[in-house]
Amino acid sequence: MPLYENVFIARQDISGAQVDALADTFTQLVVDNGGEVKKREYWGLRNLTYRMRKNRKGHYVLLNLLAPPAAVAELERTMRINEDVIRYLTIRVDELEEGPSVVMQSRGSRDDRQRRGDRERSGEGREIERPAAERPVTENAVPEQAIPEQAIAEQAVPEQPALERPVPETAEA
Repeated sequence: MPLYENVFIARQDISGAQVDALADTFTQLVVDNGGEVKKREYWGLRNLTYRMRKNRKGHYVLLNLLAPPAAVAELERTMRINEDVIRYLTIRVDELEEGPSVVMQSRGSRDDRQRRGDRERSGEGREIERPAAERPVTENAVPEQAIPEQAIAEQAVPEQPALERPVPETAEA
């Protein structure tokens, strides 16, 4: 029997349990037509590149199938009729992937990056900022006190004299 990969996207407004029930329905349909589902992965609620049927997100599910072409045709017909399925794609493959799919592998590394980012934002793993007196002095470093005070005073902007306003003259009686 030929091998297939099927990915379908379910609407964003149904729950994860409803998506699981939908995948169970499709799995049972394949089994009833003489095939079997080798692997099923829920990829989660993900953003869509563009709106499809007024949805900006969708629940992604992957099914790896070992089924006759008639079973796949019936599966696609059922997905086309079902209102909860936004899109589906079925391709024939030479062999099925063992272990987690590429999407699930990249999802794990993204979680690691996210945890690493949270740790950096919280200050964990970062060197503590030390006061200038405690910092190690390098050979070429100029100490802050080396600038003469007179040079600092010359750099200061001189004060501008206050503008004098003419006092209006009033007639005395």
